[in-house]
Amino acid sequence: MRGEFGIAMISATRVFFGIAFLLCLASSSRSVDQRSDRKVEPNGPTAGAVAFEIAPVEAKAVVRQWTATYSAAGKTARFRIEMGPVKVSGDKAFPISSGKGRFLSEPGSDSSVLLLDLKKALGAKTVPDKIGKVASLPFEFVILGENQSRSSGGGFSDKQRGDWTAMKVFLAGGEGEVFLNLNPVANKAEFSIKDSDYGDIVLSELARIL
Repeated sequence: MRGEFGIAMISATRVFFGIAFLLCLASSSRSVDQRSDRKVEPNGPTAGAVAFEIAPVEAKAVVRQWTATYSAAGKTARFRIEMGPVKVSGDKAFPISSGKGRFLSEPGSDSSVLLLDLKKALGAKTVPDKIGKVASLPFEFVILGENQSRSSGGGFSDKQRGDWTAMKVFLAGGEGEVFLNLNPVANKAEFSIKDSDYGDIVLSELARIL
C-alpha cells in the first residue's frame, strides 16, 4: 500500500508541475503579444511592386535623403531619393501632407534588370531604348499614410502600427503617377503601380536617372 501510495504521489506531482510549466509558457506568450503593438509583416515579393534597399544619407535641415540599391541577376542599380520639407494643407478633418523631392543618379549604376522588372510591375508596354540621362529628376509627392503596416495582400493599413510611409509620386509635371513606399526602419522601399496607363511615362522618366 505504501509503495502504491508513493507512486501515486510522484505521478500527481509530475502532472502538477507539467501543467504549471505549460501555464507559465502560455502566460509568457501572452505578455509578449501584449507588449508588441507592431504587426509582424509578410516577407517576399508583392505583385505590382518592385522592392529595393535604402540607406540613409546625412542631410541638411529638413531635407531627407536615402541611397537606393537594387540587385538582381548579377546587376546592381543605384540612385538616391531626396525629399524636401512636408507642407500640410486642407482643414483639420482632412489634412493633406505634400512636398517636393527628386531622384538623383548614381555613378556606376546598371539599371538594365531593374527597368525590366519595373516594366512588368508597372504595366508598361516597352522599355525605352533612347534615354536622355539627367543627374536629377524632380517630383512632387502626397503622403497617403504614415506608421502603416503591410497586409498579406500587399496593401497598407493603420489598424496596427507599422514603419511604412505610403506616398503617391507625380512625375513629368503630373503626367505620370506611381506609389513610392518607404520603410526607413527596415531599410526597405518600393515602387508600386498606381495605374497601368501611367506605366510607360513613369518608366521613361525613371530610366533617365536609373
